[in-house]
Amino acid sequence: MEKLIFKLVNIRFENEMETNVFSHKNNKSLAETVTHKRYRKLKDRVYSDYSESLEISLGKFLLDCKRSGDPFYLDFLNKCGDLAYSKFWIDDEYFINQKGVYAYFEGEELKYIGRCKDTLKKRVNQGYGKIHPKNCYIDGQATNCRINALVSEKTDEITFWLCAIESIDHIEAIERHLIQQYLPPWNIQK
Repeated sequence: MEKLIFKLVNIRFENEMETNVFSHKNNKSLAETVTHKRYRKLKDRVYSDYSESLEISLGKFLLDCKRSGDPFYLDFLNKCGDLAYSKFWIDDEYFINQKGVYAYFEGEELKYIGRCKDTLKKRVNQGYGKIHPKNCYIDGQATNCRINALVSEKTDEITFWLCAIESIDHIEAIERHLIQQYLPPWNIQK
């Protein structure tokens, strides 16, 4: 394999952590949500136990459940859908439109290898770096939630590195090879 050159990319963090991001999802009511394929398994329980809440927006309903100690809200979320998240982004014009293979480090320890087949702006700024309410749900982006939460725990120690690559096939092959070689802990699904 050819020599790979990774460059340090500065990440900026917003100071505040966000919680209950899932609660901002308000485009569908509880009743509308349980008609969709991914949520149909919850329909009978919703109609029997929560019939008075059918017209409430999904996010408000779930937040009300959480605040009252009702764990049913978790059935709508992916396993990382109710964590604390930060906002982070790359604003370096040189890197923002690059693609390739990237790595998160905590101090000297490699934590995660990923690929960016589009641009870092999409992958980091609009993906990992800003968790949207939809990401928190069982049909959302659990990986975005998980990686954001892990990065957010150690903002002072996290660095982000990019090996810019143009070929999509090459990006995928290198990512696969590096994950197999280094087995970064955040890449291993638990």
